[in-house]
Amino acid sequence: MSSDALFGIHGKALEIRSQRMAMLASNIANAATPGFKARDVDFTKALDAATADQPASTDAAVEGNIGYRVPVESSLNGNTVELPVEQTQFAENAVAYKTTLQFLQGRVDTVMQALKGDN
Repeated sequence: MSSDALFGIHGKALEIRSQRMAMLASNIANAATPGFKARDVDFTKALDAATADQPASTDAAVEGNIGYRVPVESSLNGNTVELPVEQTQFAENAVAYKTTLQFLQGRVDTVMQALKGDN
């Protein structure tokens, strides 16, 4: 049984969410860096690319769907990170990551029970 058959799109979704979390964390870490441009991944488009009929790798799907965030207010030093926006996006992504992880854990638990013959 392949992992795609077992986990469906959730395995790829977890990978994309993980990469997005790293990108958002980088934005937050560089909030005071002059000239830093905040980036984000369009999760829906990246997941669509990763699960298409001829799927791209999750790395390629993410790279192809990265965009720069347009700030509401520009800063004098050219930095486009708006800390409240980044923190909100990070928190929302973390909740979605945890939810996907819990779903996958449930699938693994079900398979383990089936293999053991537990009812």
